[in-house]
Amino acid sequence: MFIETERTPNPATLMFRPGRSVTEGGTSDFATPEAAAASPLAAALFSLGDVERVFFGADFVSVTKAEGSADWAVVKPQVLGVLVDHFSSGAPLFSAAAAGPVINDDPEDAEIVAQINELIDTRVRPQVAGDGGDIVYRGFNKGIVFLEMQGACSGCPSSTATLKMGIESLLKYYVPEVSEVRAI
Repeated sequence: MFIETERTPNPATLMFRPGRSVTEGGTSDFATPEAAAASPLAAALFSLGDVERVFFGADFVSVTKAEGSADWAVVKPQVLGVLVDHFSSGAPLFSAAAAGPVINDDPEDAEIVAQINELIDTRVRPQVAGDGGDIVYRGFNKGIVFLEMQGACSGCPSSTATLKMGIESLLKYYVPEVSEVRAI
């Protein structure tokens, strides 16, 4: 099995493309070993010791190594070994569902929320997926949009700029009811 590896804008994160579907739509982000218990693959990656975060996209797995850990030259072959073993075995990706925090939307804001989600799905998510991450809508309350940065986007040095100068500007331009965007 050949797994392609790509750099991301976050120097601590590499994107691994196994040449097959990873998730059946949607994404999953594992920021701790405890959260990774929901996935045998994520748990195996965390067990390497140098892994700080694991993210599953539609056709890739992003792995973030811990600060101060070994160089990618040491960690990358270990990650590739775990990925090859997992995908070759046919093991399930999940043993239980994992979900992030959600802000309850006001039903009166349904049209605004639909516009926000449309912009995120069509203009934002494809861009960040190309860099090994995702941005997931988590709620809208009193003009504030709450988003969760996942994969390579979480902890990326440029994530604040992406969030404020990119996403916030886009949403404010197209949806005047948006006053701010915050990461949760």
